[in-house]
Amino acid sequence: MLVGKSAPKDDLVVRGARVVDPTEGLDATIDVRVDGGTISQLGADLPANGHRVVDGTGLLLAPAFVDPHVHLRTPGREDEENLASGTRAAAAGGFCAILAMPNTDPAVDSAAVLGALVESARAEAEVPVGFLGAITKRQAGSELTEMAELADAGAAGFSDDGVPVLSAGLMRRALQYASVTGRRLALHCEEPSLSRGGQMHEGAVSAELGFAGYPSVAESLMVERDLALADYEGQPIHLLHLSARESVEALCAAQARGVEATAEVTPHHLCLTDEAVRTLDPNLKMNPPLRAEADRGALLEGLRNGNISSIASDHAPHARHEKEVPFEAAPFGVTGLETAFAALYTNLVEPGLLPLETLLERMSAGPALAYGIDPPRIAVGATANLVLLDPNASWRVKEEGFHSRSVNSWLLGQTLRSKIRLTVAAGRVAFAA
Repeated sequence: MLVGKSAPKDDLVVRGARVVDPTEGLDATIDVRVDGGTISQLGADLPANGHRVVDGTGLLLAPAFVDPHVHLRTPGREDEENLASGTRAAAAGGFCAILAMPNTDPAVDSAAVLGALVESARAEAEVPVGFLGAITKRQAGSELTEMAELADAGAAGFSDDGVPVLSAGLMRRALQYASVTGRRLALHCEEPSLSRGGQMHEGAVSAELGFAGYPSVAESLMVERDLALADYEGQPIHLLHLSARESVEALCAAQARGVEATAEVTPHHLCLTDEAVRTLDPNLKMNPPLRAEADRGALLEGLRNGNISSIASDHAPHARHEKEVPFEAAPFGVTGLETAFAALYTNLVEPGLLPLETLLERMSAGPALAYGIDPPRIAVGATANLVLLDPNASWRVKEEGFHSRSVNSWLLGQTLRSKIRLTVAAGRVAFAA
C-alpha cells in the first residue's frame, strides 16, 4: 500500500530528547536507539557503538506524521509538484508517509496509471507514498472504476476528491464494491448546485466583499447523505476536509449510531475564518472555503474529543501565475506539508487551545488507522518513523524556504514556533536540518 525509494536503513541514537508517544503512553526524557531502521532500545545512556548520534537536548521526539490528503500533481502537472519534490516537502514537514489523491491528468482510474505511479515512487519518493484510486472513471461520476483491480495494484483507498459523487445510487454501489476490496472510500462532500460559482463562505464577509457565497449547507447536506448511505450499507467511509459546524454535528450523530466513519480537518480550517479573506490574498482561497468562527470552534472541538481523528494538509500546489490574479479568478488550493505542524503548534498548542499530545496523535496514529496503515510508534521492535522537533525555535515562512515546487502558502510572511530538525521515515533519515 505504501511505496518509497529503496535505500539502506540507518543506525542512529537520539540522545536526551523528551520522547512523547501518546498511543504508547510514553512521555520521558530518554535515549532512543535505532539499529538498521528498527527501534532497538529505549533508555538512559544507551551505547552508540559507532551509530550516528543526534543530540536531542531541549528537543521533542515523537512518532512521525502521516498525511492522508496530498496532491502530488503527477501525472499531468509536474510543473506544480512531482513525486520527488512533494515527498521532499513531506519529509521537511515531519511526515513519514503521505497519501496522494487521484485527481490528476489522467486520473488514477486504472491499474495502468496506478502501476506507473507505484514504479515512480519506488525510484523517487523520499518518504513512502500511498495512492488512492478514483471512485469513478475519469472522476466523471457516471461509471465506477474497477476497484478490485485497483486494490490489487496497490490502491490505498478510493476517492473522487475535487468533485463529489453526485448520484446517490452510484455512491451506494461504490460502497458495495469497495467492501470487497477492504479499502475505504474517502469522500469529497459538496452539493454543486448550492456551491456553484461560490468564491468564499456565504456569510456577512462575502456580502460585504461582494463575492458569491459557498454556503456551509452545500457541504453538510452531502455529508448527511453519505453518512446515511454508509449506515445503510454497513460500510466505512472517510470524510475529507470538513469545514462546517453542521458537518461535525452530523458526523458525531452518525458515530453515536454506530456508523464507521472517520474524518479529517486541515490546519487552515482550524486556524482561520472567513475574516482572513478581507486581505483578498488568493492564497486564502480553498475548497471548502474558510468559514465562520462557529464552524472553526466546532472543528476544534471535534478534533479534541476524537470525533475528527485526523489532521490533513490538503497540500494543493499551484503555479505562481495561477495564484497571482485577483481573488475571484484564482484556483482553489493552498500548500501545507512543510508548515502543518508549526502552524497548529503556534496557533493552537501554545495558546492552550489543543493539548500537544492530541495534536501529535491526530497527525500520526489517527490518519494511519483511518486507512488501515500501521501507525508510527516509539517502541522496541517498531520501524523507526520519528520526528525530532524544536518547540522553542521561531522561523519566518518565506518562499525560498520551501522544498515544494509551489509557494501558494497561506502562511507567507508569518512567524511560526517549532521547527522540524529530523525526520526518519521507514527506518531511513529522510530529512535533517
